[in-house]
Amino acid sequence: MKKEKDKIKIIPLGGLNEIGKNLTAIEYKDDIVVIDCGLKFPDDEMLGIDVVIPDVTYLVKNLERVTGIFLTHAHEDHIGALPYVLKQINVPIYGTKLTLGIVESKLKEHALLGVVDMREVKPRDIVKLNNVSVEFIKTNHSIADSVAIAIHTPLGVVLHTGDFKIDFTPIDGEVADLARFAELGKKGVTVLLADSTNVERPGYSMSESIVGESFEKIFHRAKGRVIVATFASNIHRVQQIITAARNYGRKVALSGRSMENIIAVAIELGYINIDEDALISIDAINKYRDDEIVMITTGSQGEPMAALSRMAASEHKKVNIQEGDLVIISASPIPGNEKLVSKVINQLFKKGADVIYESLAEVHVSGHAYQEELKLMQTLVKPKFFIPVHGEYRHLKQHGELAVKLGLPEKNVYIGEIGDVIEVNRSSIRKSGTVVSGQIFVDGLGVGDVGNIVLRDRKHLSQDGILTVVVTLGKGTGTVVAGPDIISRGFVYVRESEDLMEKAREVVRDALEECEEKRITEWPTIKSSIREALRVYLYEKTKRRPMILPIIMEV
Repeated sequence: MKKEKDKIKIIPLGGLNEIGKNLTAIEYKDDIVVIDCGLKFPDDEMLGIDVVIPDVTYLVKNLERVTGIFLTHAHEDHIGALPYVLKQINVPIYGTKLTLGIVESKLKEHALLGVVDMREVKPRDIVKLNNVSVEFIKTNHSIADSVAIAIHTPLGVVLHTGDFKIDFTPIDGEVADLARFAELGKKGVTVLLADSTNVERPGYSMSESIVGESFEKIFHRAKGRVIVATFASNIHRVQQIITAARNYGRKVALSGRSMENIIAVAIELGYINIDEDALISIDAINKYRDDEIVMITTGSQGEPMAALSRMAASEHKKVNIQEGDLVIISASPIPGNEKLVSKVINQLFKKGADVIYESLAEVHVSGHAYQEELKLMQTLVKPKFFIPVHGEYRHLKQHGELAVKLGLPEKNVYIGEIGDVIEVNRSSIRKSGTVVSGQIFVDGLGVGDVGNIVLRDRKHLSQDGILTVVVTLGKGTGTVVAGPDIISRGFVYVRESEDLMEKAREVVRDALEECEEKRITEWPTIKSSIREALRVYLYEKTKRRPMILPIIMEV
């Protein structure tokens, strides 16, 4: 009998109460197994931020025990943080062929290729570590080569589904290994961590092959150019577009850097089948008739800098949307992107294009399991304890309730928070503490140098603008030699508000005279007096609170 103090620790460092930034550490004795290492795209409040990555302070502190990063699939929210995290914890990376192919192109951009130890695995492979073994199990998702990860420990199996759906007619013919999930369930799974993204959707998700049938029908009636926007990583979707193009005698051009990079990797590794002469450069599209062209582009989420958005705004260097173009948006908007997508659709219609999107035709299916598929996973695996992952709090909560309806005791379901140390032994699951966790902002080349204070300042500037007050004081005397001059940016236009600005200068002069009378010579105190006097006056006159930045020079 193992002692009761024998335990597994599960530490989510991302992917809970949010969509994206997935990273989970699973710890048993001397082994810390890291599953995925993703990023999240910034929300509207994160002004100027490029991407958000997990805080891996805990892994850095325990680096000697981190045995590797094990990847479920090659989506940005599961691999995007690798170039940043690997600079702090350079450990082996395990992934399937396509996953590592896409990681490789990402590491190349960050000059990390050759520095990182990448180890290719296949479904059913088992990697033996010090005290545990890690097994890879085939799943279906909206990218090829997706796997679930089972960690075999003396206390039983910890099973992480990764992102998954159950598709009986996948494009590559490789169905999920349900038999292996059932085998593990029969032997006994201690903890299941499962994808919660689509827990609110009843029934079953549609098969990816449905989209191929829709493309065939749409291409059949298309008279002009066909432009399809989709996720670059959705290789099965791209394959179906290529197949439909081939069937209707059309050449294929790719637009968008990520589209070109990922499809090049997929063709090289044999995941996409296309005739050599069927793929043409975007520069060559004018050499063919409109009814001989299909363009596959990025920008299905309305991202302002992506190819489709630039086409819609007439800012693309090589493609202008014209009357008779048929644009297919083969994706559903990620929560928060609805306005961006709607704007692009409106712009495309204004330019005379015909636009087909998810609500008009079956041009997109989800890569995440619906309720019935989630129930099937629970029933096959029969876990003792359950931790819903990959979702906002409402998703996690509803997924937990789904498990309870299937017979799991409520006390055996744990709804976690990022940074929780979730301790599991043979008889219980509980929180035993927290570790340093959170989000790190990446802005340009800076990683972590922008924090909440900087974001608060940016928000303040964006809402109320800034006033810079420049004044020159005599050295030692504190008398005003020149100024005060006031420069406004984003607050008021000076020429149209001369009276306000003149009065503001008087307020500053009065504050300076008061400091001189009281013989105040410390710059911080003088600046504080200027700031306070001006703040009160401006709020009284405008009901606005611009940022006030006093600059004092001495001569």
